[in-house]
Amino acid sequence: MRSTRRRTWALLAAAAVVAGLLAPVAVSAANRAGSGAAAPLAPEPEPSGAECRTTVEGSQVVAYCHNPYPTTDTVRLHTECARWWDVDADGSAVAVQPGRTVKLEDRCWKEVGSAWVSHSVSS
Repeated sequence: MRSTRRRTWALLAAAAVVAGLLAPVAVSAANRAGSGAAAPLAPEPEPSGAECRTTVEGSQVVAYCHNPYPTTDTVRLHTECARWWDVDADGSAVAVQPGRTVKLEDRCWKEVGSAWVSHSVSS
């Protein structure tokens, strides 16, 4: 009879120790689960900016930018020439109104190294 009481007491003591060790983990998990549902979701930004297609033929660079969104986008063509003595160029900023297409052009004296269009969206 005595060994059954010791086993029961030891089993209850072990259960209490395990419960004491697992309680902080359970509280932390409950807080993480509760905070995710209560936090407000950030609104997704509206899509904006013109879509530009750039082509390079020899020393000529041409970019067509079309803006399908309701905000105005300001685009600028940047041309980097392949030769060290050829002057790189940053074109002037052009506003692309909603629903409009603009043509941007630039050139190098010799080969074009790279060309890209930068954007700055304004409302």
